[in-house]
Amino acid sequence: MSLTDKAIARIRELIQCGDLLPGAKLPPEQQLASDLGLSRNLMREAVKALVVARVLEIRRGDGTYVTSLEPALLLEGLGSAVELLRGDKLLELTEVRRLFEPIATGLAAERITEDDLAGIKHHLDAMTQAGDDVELLNRHDAAFHRAVIASAGNSTLATLLEGISSRTVRARVWRGLVDDEAGGRTVAEHREIYRALVARNRALAEAAALIHVSTTEQWLREHFDQEGPQSGAGRL
Repeated sequence: MSLTDKAIARIRELIQCGDLLPGAKLPPEQQLASDLGLSRNLMREAVKALVVARVLEIRRGDGTYVTSLEPALLLEGLGSAVELLRGDKLLELTEVRRLFEPIATGLAAERITEDDLAGIKHHLDAMTQAGDDVELLNRHDAAFHRAVIASAGNSTLATLLEGISSRTVRARVWRGLVDDEAGGRTVAEHREIYRALVARNRALAEAAALIHVSTTEQWLREHFDQEGPQSGAGRL
């Protein structure tokens, strides 16, 4: 472990043990460096790294603060990292989605409100009317799932699923489904998810979500197998 990593770890320990709570202001640089037995240069490097990681934020003219430490903030870089994945690593990503999304949808079935259902239906109706407009399908597909998962009331799970739901992959799948005239079937799968949510049936919601995510996964696997790791699928 480098000296900078050790400095980062010392500041993280202060946050983890509760000495520095979310929103708290850090002591002045010289005092904090002295308290932790670190040089000021090491302290600056550690603070910079934690700012990039969204653990700390620098308010000009005021000082350095601990952020809210909310999942949406700490994990916001996940989506950008996912967009860089290639080939079989994308297939691994669909497996992760298959594990998480049905559970989130099941939770949503137990916790969803009428307002939540209205928002989800809006996106479902838009998908139904989109026809072959892949851009519109992709946008409302993402919004549909985002609204469903938000209804589960678990911000950490919602952030993780948002991060692994690559926009590039979604767009590629929708183009393929429309070309294969399977887009209507996929919209129907969304409709079954919605119906299960309306019924507040957790088991049915999980099953509907599993079928839908598995359809996407199967499409990706077949497409990847056909084109190979150096093809368009491999470059997604």
